[in-house]
Amino acid sequence: MSLVPFDDRDGWIWMDGELVPWREAKVHVLTHALHYASCVFEGERMYDGEIFKLTEHNERLFRSAEILDFQIPFTVAEIDEACKQTAASNGLDNCYVRPLAWRGPEQMGVSAQATRTHVAIATWPWGAYYDAAQLRKGIRLTYAKYKRPSPETAPTSAKAAGLYMICTISKHAAEKDGYSDALMLDWRGYVAETTSANIFLVRDGVIHTPKPDCFLDGITRRSVIGLAKQMGFEVVERHIPGEELGTFSEVFVTGTAAEVTPVGEIGEHRYTPGNITFSLMDDFSRMVRRQAVAA
Repeated sequence: MSLVPFDDRDGWIWMDGELVPWREAKVHVLTHALHYASCVFEGERMYDGEIFKLTEHNERLFRSAEILDFQIPFTVAEIDEACKQTAASNGLDNCYVRPLAWRGPEQMGVSAQATRTHVAIATWPWGAYYDAAQLRKGIRLTYAKYKRPSPETAPTSAKAAGLYMICTISKHAAEKDGYSDALMLDWRGYVAETTSANIFLVRDGVIHTPKPDCFLDGITRRSVIGLAKQMGFEVVERHIPGEELGTFSEVFVTGTAAEVTPVGEIGEHRYTPGNITFSLMDDFSRMVRRQAVAA
């Protein structure tokens, strides 16, 4: 597969308050974030000219920075506007939006009090996260080698770059073995999430989803829970032991990239995407488009 490198593209990136040519948006090799993962980010999606849950995403960006003990030198409203401006500058109405904030190169070492906080926003076209040919029958998941850590060992409520190290390792291993992704358990053995999406499991018409006490309570996750309740489905948020995986009939995952994606397989377990999954897929698609029309 031929990929266009992300450092060699046409367009504009918003960086520290101004738009700069894409290829000139650079950081120094001794940037603190590169060495010590002092970086937070968001994944957002624009549909027909409107970014879904824009302010909610950017508010989480600021909370993540506070958890990592640094302050973003802009307001949420300014970052909201900059996200829109960046998409417009690149001529995009449907795209992925990536705001991020990180500690700079002013101080090198674990201590970072003297570093400056930088902020950037990039936008680019975005299609289906998983193979579109698999969507109706469901993607295949294997099990991740690593587990989601306890909140006592990592800042699990932050969308922080360092927390994704085990996700990249796990997704690479899954794809090497022919799977789309990997399911991560938490340190207690409960079902947590995939490497980049929240998970929902259906049994006897009731939707179950893991309690997000050691991983992100996704914004798409909350939106889908709201949709499901509006449709009259019962949604139960609880700890789900891994041993229960064979007792569910439908499984799907949610996220900014994944949207609502059916799952057909988790390791030795098989599932058949059904009416609940497909109804939520359709309703979520209508909801994000309605937002754009209403705006």
